Amino acid sequence: MALLAGLLAWTAAALAQDGPKAGAEALRALVNALGTGGYSQTSDQISALAATGDPSVAPVLQALADGDLYVREADGAVFIAARAGKIYRLRDPLSGQDAGEAGRKDIDKIKVNNSLRRAIRAALGALTLQAGDPGQRLAAAQNLFKTRDPEALESLDAALAKESDPGVRAAMAEARAALVLLAPPDLSAGLAAVATIAARGDREALTLLKEAAAGQGEVAAAAARAAGDLSQILQVWDLGQNIWYGISLGSVLLLAAIGLSITFGVMGVINMAHGEMVMIGAYTTFAVQELIRTSAPWLFDYSLTFAIPLAFLISGTVGIAIERSVIRWLYGRPLETLLATWGLSLILQQAVRSIFGATNREVGNPSWMSGAFELGQLTITYNRMWIIAFALFVFALLMFVLRQTPLGLQMRAVTQNRQMASAMGIRTPWIDALTFGLGSGIAGIAGVALSQIGNVSPNLGQGYIIDSFMVVVFGGVGNLWGTLVGAFSLGVANKFLEPFAGAVLGKILVLVLIILFIQRYPRGLFAQKGRAVEA
Repeated sequence: MALLAGLLAWTAAALAQDGPKAGAEALRALVNALGTGGYSQTSDQISALAATGDPSVAPVLQALADGDLYVREADGAVFIAARAGKIYRLRDPLSGQDAGEAGRKDIDKIKVNNSLRRAIRAALGALTLQAGDPGQRLAAAQNLFKTRDPEALESLDAALAKESDPGVRAAMAEARAALVLLAPPDLSAGLAAVATIAARGDREALTLLKEAAAGQGEVAAAAARAAGDLSQILQVWDLGQNIWYGISLGSVLLLAAIGLSITFGVMGVINMAHGEMVMIGAYTTFAVQELIRTSAPWLFDYSLTFAIPLAFLISGTVGIAIERSVIRWLYGRPLETLLATWGLSLILQQAVRSIFGATNREVGNPSWMSGAFELGQLTITYNRMWIIAFALFVFALLMFVLRQTPLGLQMRAVTQNRQMASAMGIRTPWIDALTFGLGSGIAGIAGVALSQIGNVSPNLGQGYIIDSFMVVVFGGVGNLWGTLVGAFSLGVANKFLEPFAGAVLGKILVLVLIILFIQRYPRGLFAQKGRAVEA
């Protein structure tokens, strides 16, 4: 026993102080020592291997746990062996290189029991806790917080004493508190663990505190109090998360409804094909990305830069064509426009099916729209964040066009009093066409945004047309500020109702509330102004 202890001490010192060659020889000696002695000696050798902190030891220990580690009787060398018929193929346990073959009588399997398996798990945890890469150490600490293996406490304490990175050290402290909390050695250690876990402040911490609160004594009482306080804090974060989801949904509704607000407000046309303008914009994005993938893949991150203006132009052109060929003959007959545009929506859907197929098409996210980040207990995805910013930018740009350009002035004049605007020399038919094209173009831009949060299909626009009409009616027909407030209000309301009523029933409840609201305020939140509003 004294001889084994001396061997372990010598190899550890060689690994720490000698050069690479001596260190490799010492590590090899430690691995070969696994083939000598009984279970208790093997446990000591496992601890010595873990103490080296060398990542090449991990495959050795894993092979030992899996029962794949063998010792060659001729020279006592240890190998990873795999049976191949009547022979065994040998691999070097440290380098993984081929080491030849051996017969069944030439090698002996190194046996392990449950106690050794626990020691191996603790050793593997210790190796990752002392890895050179801070990311590996952080991942090991986070995994240990979840698994809460009590065998790893000693190696965790050793790693914590050496850790210099603040983030990794905090994660290790939380993992240690998780290990201590369920079996505290004394009152002060238990209370300190409760405080550390409570400071973590997430749902995993709440679950751990509730487990500790199920016990007896002062530590359990402290855990119960901390769990109650943390539960209230998380409810506030849940409220914030629902508001964020509602704003995210509201931005999508704003993009889908803002073009409809223009066409409905200026011309009084119930355009059931508005959703298909959204669909055209989404398929334009798909086509642009496919072209870039095949011709210039290095431009993929800039694909939306090309897709946005193209979607606006294509959808706007289709909108003008629809207005000039169909809508212009149906002004003043809202039922006929509804039926005609519904028929056009079916035609456009079938045209897209014929060109692109009926299956969903996937549109990729550029790198700057991929992933997410944590803000407290809020999860913020980059694609949703950019869509919100994009929706507000489109809204601001449209407000500028309506208030600061001749086209906007003429559109507002036609909105307030069509007959007077015509008498003043404004060519109302062309204003109607350009307005319809502008609304359709913005719907195409909405399709670009929607393609970044879901698949593209011929039925894409149908999922938003009813919601778009609700937003326009609720906010006030023809009023962009009303559309903005209505979109975000309905988005937040939907997300707060869904957890209690479900997605479908939540939409029904929102619709009922809008009907009740319109009964009291038939012109919406922001009523349209002008002498000919009732015309």
